[in-house]
Amino acid sequence: MADVVDGFAGEGYGAVADAFRQNFTDRKELGAACAVMRNGELVVDLWGGHRDKKRTQPWRADTLVTVWSTTKGMSATAMAVAHSRGLFALDTPVADYWPEFAQ
Repeated sequence: MADVVDGFAGEGYGAVADAFRQNFTDRKELGAACAVMRNGELVVDLWGGHRDKKRTQPWRADTLVTVWSTTKGMSATAMAVAHSRGLFALDTPVADYWPEFAQ
């Protein structure tokens, strides 16, 4: 199978590129992209596969996709970190921190 992945993974991020490629070789991914920023620097920028089910149109660096519910996971992660740092208690009503919520 020809390599269907383009882009780059900076030094130390080869495992990310390997896992991304496995999505196509092992899991039969149709098309995807992955970008990772670290300290304001783009360290991974990968894309690959196809934009259509017939696999005739390649995925490009600027392929647009619709994304749903991406903020739920990020919000849950942020809340877990904030709780672990003692910034709020899980049993305290939201309105205690955000009075307008109770309106």
